[in-house]
Amino acid sequence: MRKISGKMDMLSGSLADKILLFAIPLAASSILQQLFNSVDVAVVGHFASDPALATAAVGCNAPIINLVINLFVGVSVGANVVVSSFIGAGRRDEVNRTVHSAMSLAIVCGLLLLVIGVSIAEPALSALDTPQEVLPQAVLYLRIYSIGMPFIMIYNFGAAVLRCVGDTRRPLICLTISGALNAVLNIVFVIAFGLDVEGVAIATVISNVLSAVMVWIFLMRERSEIRIELGKLRIAKDDLSRILRVGIPAGLQSMVFSLSNIFIQAVLNSFGMNAMAGSAAALNYENFSYFVISSFTQAAVTFTSQNYGAKEYGRCRKVFRICMAMGLSFTALVSLTFVAGHDFFASIFINDPAVLEYAVKRIVYVLPLYLLIVTYEVGGASLRGIGYSMTPAVITILGMCVFRMFWSYVICGMLYPYYEVLMIVYPVSWFLTGSCMLVAYFILRRRAFAR
Repeated sequence: MRKISGKMDMLSGSLADKILLFAIPLAASSILQQLFNSVDVAVVGHFASDPALATAAVGCNAPIINLVINLFVGVSVGANVVVSSFIGAGRRDEVNRTVHSAMSLAIVCGLLLLVIGVSIAEPALSALDTPQEVLPQAVLYLRIYSIGMPFIMIYNFGAAVLRCVGDTRRPLICLTISGALNAVLNIVFVIAFGLDVEGVAIATVISNVLSAVMVWIFLMRERSEIRIELGKLRIAKDDLSRILRVGIPAGLQSMVFSLSNIFIQAVLNSFGMNAMAGSAAALNYENFSYFVISSFTQAAVTFTSQNYGAKEYGRCRKVFRICMAMGLSFTALVSLTFVAGHDFFASIFINDPAVLEYAVKRIVYVLPLYLLIVTYEVGGASLRGIGYSMTPAVITILGMCVFRMFWSYVICGMLYPYYEVLMIVYPVSWFLTGSCMLVAYFILRRRAFAR
């Protein structure tokens, strides 16, 4: 079999050590990115002229930002699957052509997101019943943040291409440098210049520009089949079809997940500004834990795609088992650490006692069972790796969106309108979705390998 030159041989040898070497830099880069992004919340929570208002303004934007970004980030998953499959099959020309199609698509998606983000900022936040005292600052943050959308897309697609050959080190370098700049600029803009919400938004845009430029330079200097050249940038029809066939369902899955969080955010807003700020602070620790899961999800889809393309079905099974076991173990370690020190971790982002109470409640109710997410994330990634992308999307729509809408508006909205009841929707939806995803994986895997 012809082998594509690359950073890591995923088709032979041991798997556990390679998956770990793949996942650790990816988890570190994502956690580092979130750590620096969390400086937004921490800085405005301690140094803004009105900490609770500024924290709420930044935090209530998270569901909307994730909603508009995740559809297109899901398309980058499609690019990852297609390129990895071509690598596994030894098809060099298709690899290079698909990489150029993917990066061209990233630019188009980014520009589209910029227009969408600026346009929907006020109506979207108003539709969520954002308190009037928070709304102007929240709209300002989202519109400035949207300017960086093209660069966010370039980085995500570029990092996905690098991951196809097992390179998670250079994306880590990009985020380390850009994240450090973001943290410094947050402090300078908010503390020195008194810019509050607009200050952290501008800092985020600048850091996104830097990470995009760095990953672009890495790809232009690459000496393997994933190298990009400006003259070759175009979207090939066949590549677009292959990418979207996997990427659109993956993006819809992520988008629906974010949509469900928007419904929850709307109910959460009804509990007032303190609940919004406390929830935003606690959400940072859920993000830290999720990025551990995401690293093994990315490992599952990349390793599975390559081995499935090479018809190494036994290795596909091993990839699933290893990613599932490691994902559960590392996620439990991280999330339960935050639960054990909930008072300390909550106080890092806010010092208002009324806000702290809500932050601690979210940590205690949500994080103990956070490892359940691994079941549907790794299961869904493994299904996409063997060519089933719509099935995990449908399961996620039913389990994470439909069920959460019912819980938010019926169970919590009408019967038991309490903050704690709203928080319980998370572990219940994870259990239901994960159970269905695992059943679907084992059934469809048997069918795919038999075919």
